[in-house]
This record gives sequence, C-alpha cells and structure tokens, in this order.
Amino acid sequence: GETAEDKVKHLDSNGALLEAGDTVILIKDLNVKGASFTAKRGTAVRGISLVADNAEQLEGKVNGQQIVILTKFVKKSNS
Repeated sequence: GETAEDKVKHLDSNGALLEAGDTVILIKDLNVKGASFTAKRGTAVRGISLVADNAEQLEGKVNGQQIVILTKFVKKSNS
C-alpha cells in the first residue's frame, strides 16, 4: 500500500493542502501558453484535478480551456 509520505502533496501559495475537486483563486495574472488569453488574478478555478507525479502542478478550466497551473500561483478558496 501507499503511505502518506509516498503520496505527492499539492500545497497552495499559503501552504494549504489542495485536493481534487477544490476551488482555487489565481493570485497573479498568468499568460496561458498556446492560447491567446491571460488568466486574470482573482479568477476562480473550480473542480481542479491534481497532476499525480508533480506536486507543483494542477489542472483546471479557465475561459473554457483546460490548462496546467503552478500551485505557487493559486490560493485555496474557502467557499
């Protein structure tokens, strides 16, 4: 079996543990590579999914596009 130490932990910019399905808020304007838009600071990304082998990445939809976001640019939403 897998112990908690073996699992990759996804932490937001404040150190809060992120889980699949959480809602996060962008804390910085992000240029989206391969797309012609910027994900604006304050944008809520709902229903995130976690990248299993990389603790610094998560996936979510912004402007209808699935993008990879670095965890250091998000904070967990309380709602």
